[in-house]
Amino acid sequence: MDLKQAAISICMMAFVLSSMLGMGFGLRVSEIVAPLRNGRLVVLSLVANFVVMPFAALALSRILRLDESMAIGLLLLGLAGGAPFLPKLAQISRGNLAFAVGLMVLLMVITVGYLPLVLPLLLPGVSVNPAQIAKSLVLLMLLPLGGALAVNANRPDIAATVKPLFDKLSNLSLIALMTLQILFNVRSVIAVVGTGGILAGVAFLAVGFACGWAFGGSSTSSGETRSVLGLGTAQRNIAAALVVANQSFDDPNVVVMVVVIAIVGLVTLMPLSRALGRRVPAATTASL
Repeated sequence: MDLKQAAISICMMAFVLSSMLGMGFGLRVSEIVAPLRNGRLVVLSLVANFVVMPFAALALSRILRLDESMAIGLLLLGLAGGAPFLPKLAQISRGNLAFAVGLMVLLMVITVGYLPLVLPLLLPGVSVNPAQIAKSLVLLMLLPLGGALAVNANRPDIAATVKPLFDKLSNLSLIALMTLQILFNVRSVIAVVGTGGILAGVAFLAVGFACGWAFGGSSTSSGETRSVLGLGTAQRNIAAALVVANQSFDDPNVVVMVVVIAIVGLVTLMPLSRALGRRVPAATTASL
């Protein structure tokens, strides 16, 4: 492994681990479970994230005739649900924050088992190791999250003290990761501009938000669920996609596609969240 790849791998692992630890230090199991008692909404959420989004990734790749590496990057995002950034988007959009937290954790846990199982089926001509993918996701995501949840349950004072540090590390490592990916793969990033990659990313995010909004139902007394499911379906789990892209594919364009769509997602979904928040009275926002 050369120095460039080593730097990218270190930033990627720092981002994934700090995201999971920061999330766990700020959550309680009861906060995760309570909003998921609406069985119909949970089922529709799973359909939107693990049926519609992979299908959308495959369809867009064929319609726009994406290169194989870009198509794989898009598919990884289609299979990876449960973005750690969702609660922040829900807060900005004045959505149901409790549902956002529960949805995020549910989708993330399912992604750990779903992605390594389904990816080889959708990429029959590509060699991937499902066991290695599952092992990486468990070690880098589920175990840190579970450990942080345990610390918060038993020593909330310690969790409250260290959470801001991990939140800051998560933000900084994500910025560093995206910067290094762009600098070290500048030709590949520029090449994406001349293909259908960015268009595919925008269309992919639009499909996710529209599907989530349609499946999210109507406003309730506990807050807005449509915006949360819309944002939660559009905003994919960048951490999980990057873990698989870095460890299972040698072509750097797979990672570049994931990073490019991640940037597109931040640029589009943050303003969208603010626009949605202006439409919802502050009194209707659910808090943890």
